[in-house]
Amino acid sequence: MGGSVRVLSTLALKGAVMRLAQTYQAASGVAISADFAPTLALLARLRGGEVADLVILTREGLDEMIGEDRVAAENAVDLARSYVGLAVKAGAAHLDIATEAALRTALLGARAVAYSRLGASGILFAQLIGRLGIADAINARAVIIPQGFTAEKLVSGEADLAVQQISELKQVDGIEVIGPIPLALQTPAIFSAGRMTASQHHDAADHLLRYLSSADVAPVLRETGLEP
Repeated sequence: MGGSVRVLSTLALKGAVMRLAQTYQAASGVAISADFAPTLALLARLRGGEVADLVILTREGLDEMIGEDRVAAENAVDLARSYVGLAVKAGAAHLDIATEAALRTALLGARAVAYSRLGASGILFAQLIGRLGIADAINARAVIIPQGFTAEKLVSGEADLAVQQISELKQVDGIEVIGPIPLALQTPAIFSAGRMTASQHHDAADHLLRYLSSADVAPVLRETGLEP
């Protein structure tokens, strides 16, 4: 087939896409040229006229792009389910976060919590601490980043708890994932992919879509913190 496919992907799939790229190129002859950012940032770039062959966004974000005729509806596919989790610096104690009460205690006891302003995880977390009635207390000492990996703030010592999609937490060395926020307190994010209508490489983009949604990639998704 040859050539390359340009992919714009949410950060949650970065680990999986980067691990799969070499295998895919060896099998197909097509290189994956990928750029990663939070879904909200990608939506703004796409609406600003940026073009790729294939996009990976939250299901809601992809549906918006389909509704605006930027992404083809006929072969859009759900790739993975993702949960928001908490992490600490490697070697630090793993706090109990198994229940709502335990999570509340852990968050209030943290010196600083790092979370993202733009990502799906940050939006969920902001809503969660509001429901728990601890938003003011947490935000008074939170490290809120515009985008990127919150766990980097654990390594730098700026925070002692980081909140993000588990697949994103796992992108950072020197940290340990405690586990997910109690599942009763969150709705999993669904990440989906589709071909842009403006793509000049329809066949290559469609081939990559079929590969990403195949059973062959399921082990890599799981290893990087996602559920196929």
